Amino acid sequence: MTVQEIRNRVEIPYRSAWNRGVTAYACELLAELEEAIAGGYFWEEDLAAPNILERALLNGAPNWYEYSWGGCSLIYNGDIAARLCTPSELRKTRNGERRPNREEEWLDTQARALRQASRRILTAARDLAREEDAPV
Repeated sequence: MTVQEIRNRVEIPYRSAWNRGVTAYACELLAELEEAIAGGYFWEEDLAAPNILERALLNGAPNWYEYSWGGCSLIYNGDIAARLCTPSELRKTRNGERRPNREEEWLDTQARALRQASRRILTAARDLAREEDAPV
């Protein structure tokens, strides 16, 4: 299994802005994973191990909330809003100047999207591992 095989499973064209944004986060996480493999910090054989893979995706952060708030992904509200919102939602939030909802800041919303992106990656890796292990 390779990172490219996982990327092929994750890069599905979606219609909703949220799902397109989650896909963009997943592609960024996979690009960082490729850099870690090229640098010798992660073994490609460990792609089939979900716990090791998720720790590698988190890049040292304990969870996706800390990853987001720690500046490991987008840091400006406007950039996060542009990635995850429809044009009408962007107007409603004034391009990220207003909070996305009552309970969250934009970095919290990004953390949710990152968690979904990691789940897509882990699911794709699990499915590929099962296919490789299946008898022909």
